[in-house]
Amino acid sequence: MTTGTALLTDQYELTMLQAALAGGAAHRRAVFEVFARRLPGGRRYGVVAGTGRFLDALEDFRFDEQDIEFLCSAGIVDGPTGDFLAGYRFSGNVYGYREGEAFFPGSPIMVVEGTFAEAVLLETLILSILNHDCAIAAAASRMAQAAGDRPLIEMGSRRTHEYAAVAAARAAYLCGFASTSNLMAGHLYGVPTAGTAAHAFTLLHDSEAEAFRIQIESLGLGTTLLVDTYDVARAVRTAVELAGPDLGAVRIDSGDLAVVAVEVRRLLDDLGADRTRIVVTSDLDEFAIAALAAAPVDAYGVGTALSTGSGHPTASLVYKLVAREDASGVLQPVAKASVGKPSVGGRKWAYRRTGDGIATAEVITREPVESEDRPLLAELVRDGKVVGRESLLTARERHRATSAELPLEARSLSPGDPAVPTIFK
Repeated sequence: MTTGTALLTDQYELTMLQAALAGGAAHRRAVFEVFARRLPGGRRYGVVAGTGRFLDALEDFRFDEQDIEFLCSAGIVDGPTGDFLAGYRFSGNVYGYREGEAFFPGSPIMVVEGTFAEAVLLETLILSILNHDCAIAAAASRMAQAAGDRPLIEMGSRRTHEYAAVAAARAAYLCGFASTSNLMAGHLYGVPTAGTAAHAFTLLHDSEAEAFRIQIESLGLGTTLLVDTYDVARAVRTAVELAGPDLGAVRIDSGDLAVVAVEVRRLLDDLGADRTRIVVTSDLDEFAIAALAAAPVDAYGVGTALSTGSGHPTASLVYKLVAREDASGVLQPVAKASVGKPSVGGRKWAYRRTGDGIATAEVITREPVESEDRPLLAELVRDGKVVGRESLLTARERHRATSAELPLEARSLSPGDPAVPTIFK
């Protein structure tokens, strides 16, 4: 079984490669850019995520003997193309917006420079990672804005592909979630993990009181008890009777969460458990979280909406050739003119313009410029070597700073135009 990432590729990339090798254009210098023509669903901003995962995947992008045998025996590539793939190593350069940074329509969030043969093979790898992670990050960012100072727990692993769940947990933490229930994300990326209990644990025992007692004895007074398996009020009384006023938290997973939270808070306070926190779950998204702003809720657990991008599971990113070397060796801008799908030719540089600490424009140029505007493209790969790897904590802090820089309308959950205009110069 293949262990690399090279076959995470659409066949048409190999089709283009074979034809380009046969025609003699495969080794022309080329520049590809990743951008979104528009933000999905009238959202006000996008968030870059997945860059770190792409850099890891790029280092594993190799065609081994089994890969070559499969491709040739299936008639997907011919012999010369198979020979090229056997020696494939990306030796070009990659620049990109850093993880956690906001982006807008037209933002060149990743720029790939290399030969056409090298760069064309990376399209699916780049887009599959960035489209997923950026979609999750945008949803997570909106949820974090809605939650304010209240912590968010990512709990979507059971609602998506097993490995997509790990990537989603990483993107959610990057954009402000406090923890995840996904243990692989904790192991691979150091995301703090958290877990409560399921209704199955209560149903396993002869009584709710027995289930609570065993959970408290095993996990301590700081545990979170699930109180809506049967009767919420009775469960809260039982929980405090067994744990006392130092019970860590109770979780509510059904009903009108705002109404139930008020009732539970009043009951906890009356029983002397005024420090016991209330965690709410049950199909929360950014809109439900915002609606609970006035409720006595201490934390939110978010599952399905987070792991599916809250209705937008892709960031609508594309990977397009914007420059290629001509017969005389000069790099020439190229662009699509397709109806509804245009692109802007030429390799680009991007800058964030601010005024009084607030972003006012995304400035895109065809040449690097000296300016007070903040440059957004960082060097990620130089001559095939990864040089721009950074920690997830660094990216998390960047998103916090970027969010504070966005104009007030970016925090609106209603559909609207991008919060920051894109200016091409």
